[in-house]
Amino acid sequence: MKRSGLVKYCLSLLLALSYFDGAMSGQTSAPTADLLKEGQAALDRGDFEHAIQDFQRVRHSAPQNLQANRGLLLSYLQAGRLNDAEQLGREAVAHWRDDAQLQHWLGLVYFKSQQDAAALQALRRAEQLDGTRFEVHFDLALVLLDQNQYSPAAEELENANKLKPTDALAHVLLGRAFQNTNRTVQAIEQFHTALRLDPTVPLGHYHLGFAYASLGRNQDAIAEYEKELKRSPDNPNVLYQLGHSLLEAGDEKSAIADLKKATEFEPQNADAFYDLGKALLLAGNAEAAVSALQRSIELKPTDPSPHYQLARSLEKMGQRDQAQVEWQRFAQLKQAQPQTGGMATGRVQ
Repeated sequence: MKRSGLVKYCLSLLLALSYFDGAMSGQTSAPTADLLKEGQAALDRGDFEHAIQDFQRVRHSAPQNLQANRGLLLSYLQAGRLNDAEQLGREAVAHWRDDAQLQHWLGLVYFKSQQDAAALQALRRAEQLDGTRFEVHFDLALVLLDQNQYSPAAEELENANKLKPTDALAHVLLGRAFQNTNRTVQAIEQFHTALRLDPTVPLGHYHLGFAYASLGRNQDAIAEYEKELKRSPDNPNVLYQLGHSLLEAGDEKSAIADLKKATEFEPQNADAFYDLGKALLLAGNAEAAVSALQRSIELKPTDPSPHYQLARSLEKMGQRDQAQVEWQRFAQLKQAQPQTGGMATGRVQ
């Protein structure tokens, strides 16, 4: 499964959100206590290999030391040694079944390894054991978002926000979950909250712009995309959505510049080539439109819309026979599309 930009960004931050209870029991020997402190200090300064060595030494002499197992699992995870982390995590949770930290971190190991089903199981167990941790609800929601389970993700994020209402990224994720469950007004409220808390929160303006665009508020969407673009000038998703909204607002000339950049940064985006072709045609450049629309068709051959615009472009160029072929192909593909009841979901030609 291809993970969204926001999920991938959050995945890079997961460990920064993790907590480590390194409290030592009164029965811990002095040498062991010193090694545990050294391992924790190495973790804190980002020296994960040193931390691994310290916790391994404790575990070698005291394999049942919970703090050493916790520290070693987190160190493996931080160092990206996922196979070692998974093996240790499985062994540790088999021994300490009711330890929320071990379950949480094993869930993160699974998530980083793209084993979402196992991640959900471990994180739900961590939540059952200790539902007072913001991090557990946040990480569980992230896995649910990765699985497109937006309603349960929203529930987890609402719980997370109750525990830590000042986390801007959690509000962005909740807004995204609301947006994907047709609660756009609530989504907009969450994005505004996130941006009030942290005006630089990643993709905050992007998601607010997307929500505005879904309501047809194209000028508001354009303003938000432009703000996001200042922070992420090479982000193809931002460029595409900005170009799309400009096109929807009737500013095809401005749209062309952003859509061209979007296709350069992401040459596999069929929708960007479609919008670029449509904008070029509206701007009177039928020849350039043909090239963009043909590329869109190559990337998404079952989409009827590029054939519609290509037929119009060819007619503008006086190539009526070729245009007729495209009209026929458009009709065939349109007829082959599944019929949907209620609100129309197809693209406006």
